[in-house]
Amino acid sequence: MSHWLLLCLVPAALCAQSWKKDLVFEATFDGAIDARTGKGDKKLYSAASYKEQAAAKPGLDGTDVEHARGAGRRGDALRFKTKNTKAVFYKADGNIPFDPKNWTGTISFWLKLNPDEDLAPGFCDPIQVTDKAYNDSAIWVDFTKDDKPRHFRLGVFGALAAWNPNKLEPDKNPDFNNRLVVVKKAPFTRDRWTHVAITFEKLGSGAGAATLYLDGAAQGTAGAIKEIFDWNVANGAIRLGVNYVGLMDDVAIFKRALTAREIAALGK
Repeated sequence: MSHWLLLCLVPAALCAQSWKKDLVFEATFDGAIDARTGKGDKKLYSAASYKEQAAAKPGLDGTDVEHARGAGRRGDALRFKTKNTKAVFYKADGNIPFDPKNWTGTISFWLKLNPDEDLAPGFCDPIQVTDKAYNDSAIWVDFTKDDKPRHFRLGVFGALAAWNPNKLEPDKNPDFNNRLVVVKKAPFTRDRWTHVAITFEKLGSGAGAATLYLDGAAQGTAGAIKEIFDWNVANGAIRLGVNYVGLMDDVAIFKRALTAREIAALGK
């Protein structure tokens, strides 16, 4: 029985048929590191850095990331054993439903770690979806570097020149800090899996918004996202585990923003 059918049975009223037709990318890591579902290249790639992304090769050779058999929620997972400074990613072309005028969707994944004890110093982004950088036409979540406990944040930023014309540094830029959704006491632990979901709507339209969910509960919404999202889709990537240490499982992307009820059911 498939992963999504099992979820469908939990609340029967929320049968996942609609989810199934809206699912565009899924990497469960069960039996293989390549994606199970995707309209683009399903291979997981790695490279020395994102500056060298064009030279990436399939697989995890040269990284300290392993395919962790039996360590996942229901099967296998990815384990980032030390602070991951390598590029580990799926190609976005065909796997991300990017629309420069109305980018809408959901990103869902699971993490297992103690941020304060497991992460190395510095910012850590478990997921970034971008073709350039975290501050330039990107969707991401991160753990902060200095806070105790480390805060968990959602960032959604369009074209850098459009939202930051004065080229201010993030810690000195209210247009950066006021956009973030910040969770000061997030529920991450080594003892159980935590579900992370990001829904976003109408990015690039002048009226974009994005919401962060943890274990099915909405944590906040970033609204008034007015700038354009300028992508070269061929360079786009679903970046996994930037500076991350811990386990990751069940990465999925949908072509629409799931409802709060659907997110809660998905996280069971």
